[in-house]
Amino acid sequence: MNRKRVVIAGLGDAGVLAAIRLSGYADVVGISVKPALVSGQELGVRLSRPDDWARDYWIPFDRFRRLDRVRTVQAQLTGVDLAARTVLGKRADGAALAEEYDALIISTGVSNGFWRRPTLQSAADVGAELRAAHDRLAAAGSVIVVGGGAAAVSSALNMATTWPQKRVDLYFPGPRALAEYDPRSWDRIHRRLTGLGVGIHPGHRAVLPDGFAGDEITSEPVRWSTGQPPAGADAVLWAIGRVRPNTDWLPPELLDERGFVRVTPELRVPGYRGVFAVGDVAATDPLRSSARNRGDALVARNVRAELGGGRLGAYRAPTRRWGSLVGIQPDGLEVFLPTGHAFRFPTWSVERVVMPWIVRWGMYRGVRENNPLG
Repeated sequence: MNRKRVVIAGLGDAGVLAAIRLSGYADVVGISVKPALVSGQELGVRLSRPDDWARDYWIPFDRFRRLDRVRTVQAQLTGVDLAARTVLGKRADGAALAEEYDALIISTGVSNGFWRRPTLQSAADVGAELRAAHDRLAAAGSVIVVGGGAAAVSSALNMATTWPQKRVDLYFPGPRALAEYDPRSWDRIHRRLTGLGVGIHPGHRAVLPDGFAGDEITSEPVRWSTGQPPAGADAVLWAIGRVRPNTDWLPPELLDERGFVRVTPELRVPGYRGVFAVGDVAATDPLRSSARNRGDALVARNVRAELGGGRLGAYRAPTRRWGSLVGIQPDGLEVFLPTGHAFRFPTWSVERVVMPWIVRWGMYRGVRENNPLG
């Protein structure tokens, strides 16, 4: 009996985990613009401590033991023929790509700032981009972070921790940051930020310069539509949540009004048998929370059920974001619950239990040792 073929379009966090879960069941083909998992998580650690970030969030595909059975292809997706069940693209060397599928998982994610873009890159390109952003911020005597989400808050806290002599200011439009989290989460992080000397400036809505998409570090003064005088710093980090789904390659009938992939509670694209979506690209709920909360496990299980005639399960989205907000710190890893309460893994447990056993073996089913930055 011929094995089924599953094509996974996008090998970010959700796509890699889905590929790992399906690798023993079907012939899996993973298509990615990067030659590795280059996670969009933990922006603050990425900017302030790039070596630490690369160790945990930039992992070449050949380091994942369970991806040994997955054929990974570096290519830019250009389209899909839904009738012929074929994904189309252009390989890194310019050659055309056409991959037939029995099931397709769309997990191409979103673009959000310079750290999450769907561009073809080599490992050298990824490393150069990583270093350039770090060096720019390291050289700045003062930094403004614009934004009220987790990426902005994490960036401000991590920079203040790594460079205690640097002036760091956080500006956001609402009365508090982390509006998608329980208020207790912000209260706790607010105390840490003020303890580090970070300036907290609520009620500031930034005016973007003409033609600027908010996807690079700038140095011009920031102006506010809320009436405050302009603010200046040596470097301005824009973490304003201008999320754009990476769906230019998909036909409009698969997308909602914002360009995200429409899905049923089973993460299936309505009207197209065998087509699923998961992660930030999937319009599951306002928080698009299948990027977390084990959405990868459900989509893998439902693909198997659909191809094998089984019963599909439904995704249940949480009402608030939760998880790590600022990444691994010198005193350990703090994880926030949906209620806003937090618990901390001490440093020794992060190094000896959480990362090697829970993450590398439990989640990824084995990762060979490697650090792309050497």
